[in-house]
Amino acid sequence: MSFAAPFPAPFGATPSGLPVERWTLRSASGVEAAVLTYGAVLHSLSVPGPGRRPPAGVVLSLPDVKHYATHGAYLGAVVGRFANRIAAGSFTLDGTRHHIPGNDRGNSLHGGADGFDRRVWRAEPCERPDGAASVRLSLDSPDSDQGFPGSLRVSVTYTLTSDGSLTLDYHAVTDRPTPVNLTHHAYFNLSGDPDRGVLDHLLTVDAATYLPIDETGLPLPGTPAPVAGSPFDFTRSRRIGARIAEPDVQLTRAGGYDHCWVLDDRVRPSGDGQLGLRRAARLEDPGSGRVLEVHTSEPGLQVYAGQQLDGGFGDFLGRRLGAHAGLCLETQHFPDSPNRPDYPDTVLRPDQILRSRTVLSFPHLTAVAR
Repeated sequence: MSFAAPFPAPFGATPSGLPVERWTLRSASGVEAAVLTYGAVLHSLSVPGPGRRPPAGVVLSLPDVKHYATHGAYLGAVVGRFANRIAAGSFTLDGTRHHIPGNDRGNSLHGGADGFDRRVWRAEPCERPDGAASVRLSLDSPDSDQGFPGSLRVSVTYTLTSDGSLTLDYHAVTDRPTPVNLTHHAYFNLSGDPDRGVLDHLLTVDAATYLPIDETGLPLPGTPAPVAGSPFDFTRSRRIGARIAEPDVQLTRAGGYDHCWVLDDRVRPSGDGQLGLRRAARLEDPGSGRVLEVHTSEPGLQVYAGQQLDGGFGDFLGRRLGAHAGLCLETQHFPDSPNRPDYPDTVLRPDQILRSRTVLSFPHLTAVAR
């Protein structure tokens, strides 16, 4: 089936004057996505309801580049060079100590204060045999960028397929060993109305364990903790807000959910001979009937319930984005992995290629198609 090729449009400029583009991808399913070259941001994702009911925007977004450049919530961005936290912004690699600027309670968060979410990426359309709309965004991160060793060439490719699934393919190479952990920081709200929030959404996370944290958001030493019997048990579909206010020390430390779940090791072949995918999560909005499933090749899922959104900025319709307006489902490796030899390795070396895939699908659309 043939689809319209992705196309760019001007979207203003950064505070330093660099032009920014907005690329639009469309699918025969009625799903439409738009991506910015600033931060590789998923600026919008419009998804019909069941029965081809009118579409609604299911990710939080901001009206212009100025807002993306000044807010601190990473809305819709690709974050790196290392997503999540590195303790005290330092790590030792092959005998050399490296220091990353601290930007979160003394730790480095999402690659430092000037991470990939604040860069202008290069964009180009991709031709695919199935004709699906696809755009690749690329970035060159120089040696010592934010303190990380080695030059890194990274890309993320957004592809919107005929059934409305949005695939994110990450690719990176380096000339020196360096830790790399890329993720996507979309805030989902399947109702399309940030005023309704997500506490009544139903969440399933395919994980029997999670990583408890200390007061600064870093994983505690030791093995992952079982979710069974705790407010972190989403092995069966449950309201996000059902237990979020309980006096649990882990909830208190994060102000709610902002933890990494260790995904169950049930990988299915990807069909391309390169990556296997596991289901990470299922999100449902009973009000609209929309359903999102997340599949990934990554071992972890950071679930963040948006409790730090304070209404200090609004979306393109002027709606204030307050606490729990959206939910982040960040597929990634584990926090502070460069300092945790017991975690899956995140060091990329010159003879290696980093490949990672995350697929966002909407089963309520394919169910209608059947």
